[in-house]
Amino acid sequence: MSVYENMRTADIVAEALLDWKVDIIFGLPGDGINGFIESLRRRQDKIKFILVRHEESAAFMACAYAKYTGELGACVATSGPGAIHLLNGLYDAKADNTPVIAITGTTYSDLMNSSYQQDVNLLQLYSDVAVYNDMISVPEQAEMAVDIACRTALAQRGVSHLTIPIDVQEKKLNGKYSRHNIAYHTSDVYVAETIPSHRLIEKAAEILNAGSRIVLLVGQGALESGEEVLAIAEKLGAPVVKALLGKAVIPDDNPYTTGGLGLLGTTPSSDSMNEADTLLMIGTSFPYIEYLPRPGQARGIQIDIRPEKIGLRYPVEIGLVGDSKLILSALLPLLEQKHNLEFLKSKQHAMKNWNNLLKEQSTRNDKPIKPQVIAKTVSDELDDNAIISVDCGTNTSWAARYINIRKGMKFSVSGTLSSMANGLPYAIAAQIAFPERQSIAFVGDGGLTMLMGEFATAVQYNLPIKVIVLKNDTLGMIRWEQMGFLGNPEFGVEFTPIDWVKFAEACGGKGYTIREPNEVKSKLHQAMKERKPTIIEAYIDPFEPPMPPKVEMSFVNNLAESFARGQPYASRIGLTLFRDQVHNILKNIHSHSVKKMETD
Repeated sequence: MSVYENMRTADIVAEALLDWKVDIIFGLPGDGINGFIESLRRRQDKIKFILVRHEESAAFMACAYAKYTGELGACVATSGPGAIHLLNGLYDAKADNTPVIAITGTTYSDLMNSSYQQDVNLLQLYSDVAVYNDMISVPEQAEMAVDIACRTALAQRGVSHLTIPIDVQEKKLNGKYSRHNIAYHTSDVYVAETIPSHRLIEKAAEILNAGSRIVLLVGQGALESGEEVLAIAEKLGAPVVKALLGKAVIPDDNPYTTGGLGLLGTTPSSDSMNEADTLLMIGTSFPYIEYLPRPGQARGIQIDIRPEKIGLRYPVEIGLVGDSKLILSALLPLLEQKHNLEFLKSKQHAMKNWNNLLKEQSTRNDKPIKPQVIAKTVSDELDDNAIISVDCGTNTSWAARYINIRKGMKFSVSGTLSSMANGLPYAIAAQIAFPERQSIAFVGDGGLTMLMGEFATAVQYNLPIKVIVLKNDTLGMIRWEQMGFLGNPEFGVEFTPIDWVKFAEACGGKGYTIREPNEVKSKLHQAMKERKPTIIEAYIDPFEPPMPPKVEMSFVNNLAESFARGQPYASRIGLTLFRDQVHNILKNIHSHSVKKMETD
């Protein structure tokens, strides 16, 4: 007889989740899932249910919880619209290889496909986002389905989805298994440690020992391997370039790192890639392949937990599938100490110049306030074990460059999906996972507006998160994409303003406003000491451009073209660019565009 005899399907699902150490679940109740919600009510001493204001946030929170803890994230939603709302946050988990299980309700089993209320084919809807996707149709299936779903999400680092019809949630197990389904046959055991053969690791070592200009590119998959990454870098005399999701792999002030790569990166990182003869990629699927060495330029080695990611971005010679910490530990004794450190030292010297440039940009007293100043001051106020959650937009640029990660901190963003609105839900999940640590959301006002109701969730659960809002009433990144990538005047990117202090107070939290440069340090310092959920709105220069580390002439030409075609703030933007010394490039543009700029 099964231990679940006479237990409802919903209760079996809850017990099976507990077996997988799921003790936090984010979501919203509803008639399509209320049977399972009742199971959570009965187990509220074992599973904490976090009520959100929007299901998208529940999925974002589950994703962030998994990212920050390394454990399985979980979310729940009702049938139809509730399940639909989960999808964006679940795609965030899929894109960033994060293990999440989503439980949804669905309509009565005998009314499916009859256009009944909230009747949506959820298996079809979730078929792309989920690595495991199933409907529990009888109680006898429930334990097995949960075990497979949890194990698959962890093993494949993706989303598992289980949907349960309303009536099935209430059915009780009576032991009527089919003759092939034996009770207790399933297991809640998952083994994560994997490592390739020693011979393959030896071949990788031979390639690295033969290189003279070796670069390490680290991502999210190396977050638990910081010590090993540094040991490898020291042995090889190799600069460490960090993908954004790998920003916390090693501290930003470590002499071996050249910081980020790509539009949000540094000039030394770009130069490192351009000069490399060997590339070691660790736990990353960095998508912008134009910033990697040219195919054929460098010999490539890649370490990744997922075999299908090997060779996805660069034509590697060796792929090492498994846990990066174990593989790097096995690789290290096979590496020869490099004595010619000219390549590394040149990049370290370049980083000194780059950091001096960042220091100059982040200490300016211009009005409106430069966003770099806000980011640097936030960085200075962070605790040594702070958790920083960043939204997507121009705020990502300022966070990537001016928030310095120290050892012990955590940092994340919607990396591959690059979804707006993730910052606030991420910060809430981080505070729930680590109640004693400082949790910061660094966001733009556009992204915050999308899921602003979750600030009330932080108030409801007394979570002392700090939300730093870069206030410019503009979709800043989209403005610069329209101008700099396409040569179009901006369109559809401006909002009417929101008083974020009044909003914070209306929700029951605290609010601070920063308008003047001389207020930045004192206001942020005061706000960071609050023990209530707090929003700090900082009025920033809306025309400060998030410039790439190296400005291509095509970017400048596109800006000039957008000016010539009627960019509404051409003179203001032109003045800002001039003050930021981009005018040295702009002056080479043909005269008619310059004249247009001068008359706007």
